[in-house]
Amino acid sequence: MTYYAGIDVSLRSVNICVVDDDGELVAETKLPSDVQEIVAYLDELEHSVDIVGLEAGTLAQYLTYGLQSAGFEVVCMEARQVKAALSAMRNKTDKHDARGIAQLLRSGWYSQVHVKSMESHHIRMLLSSRKAVLDKCIDLENEIRGLFKIFGIKLPPKLGHGSFDKTVRAIIEADEKLSHALLPLLDARLVLYQTFRVLDNRTRHLAWDDDVCELLMTAPGVGYVTALTFKAGVDDPSRFKQSRTVAAHFGLTPRRLQSGEIDIEGRISKSGDAQVRSALYVAANSILTRSSRWSSLKAWGMKLKKNRGHKKAVVAVARKLAVILHRLWVEETQFQWGTEGVRS
Repeated sequence: MTYYAGIDVSLRSVNICVVDDDGELVAETKLPSDVQEIVAYLDELEHSVDIVGLEAGTLAQYLTYGLQSAGFEVVCMEARQVKAALSAMRNKTDKHDARGIAQLLRSGWYSQVHVKSMESHHIRMLLSSRKAVLDKCIDLENEIRGLFKIFGIKLPPKLGHGSFDKTVRAIIEADEKLSHALLPLLDARLVLYQTFRVLDNRTRHLAWDDDVCELLMTAPGVGYVTALTFKAGVDDPSRFKQSRTVAAHFGLTPRRLQSGEIDIEGRISKSGDAQVRSALYVAANSILTRSSRWSSLKAWGMKLKKNRGHKKAVVAVARKLAVILHRLWVEETQFQWGTEGVRS
């Protein structure tokens, strides 16, 4: 007899339901969302649990690795599919959700989600911290620009982050009333920018010390931020059987609605990791607008830009770039300039 444990997870508590092969309820309880307490409860059951299932979410990685280290087989289920299945239930409670997850686990009607490695999460944490500090720095710069406009002071539109403090501080210190109000704002912005520089240096060194990122950065338009973002998003390249599916995974392929005589191809799905999709878009835009070195990828993109417009060309290049980066990683080879790179 096989026993299945379904766990409905919230921030502070979890509901656990255990069922057998026939779908009969064996045990259920509510516990704090702590791995040790969950493991202790499952170990004390009369029948040993064979498989534990839970929905993908914020605590999924923490619980999955914790339960696996305790010797349990853990299945992380695709959240949208679980939500669709549970929506058919008459009553919506945490207890009923745990029961529903246990029954889904028993029936096999679920899609398993890849749980990313700790290395991947550490990279994402550094990238997120870097972006958050930079965004706050830009917010303060825009706030100062807006306040300057009231007094008719216009800053250069392309004033760089590095030269912003020196340029603006000279203007503010020349006026006592401006100094009284804006110097604290400028000082706060300077602290944020210095913090960003520290995080940016750590990000750059991490990328250049990583063999995978070094390969990815040989491709056009791909810098250290894009390389790290792509590596953290993919995590394990072997989970994609074909390189062309990587673009679809990150939402860079069009949606399709087909039913009977209706067959509509819409905009890109924008599903999956938004950070990876954004990084690929920025890299593709750089290839078409800033990169001066020729490659057949750039030539193909420029031809598409002429026929279909800039935005569609950027998306198409981003889609192709995702495929190329995956092949570079899998085959452990550098991008071949003058050709399209590695064929998928």
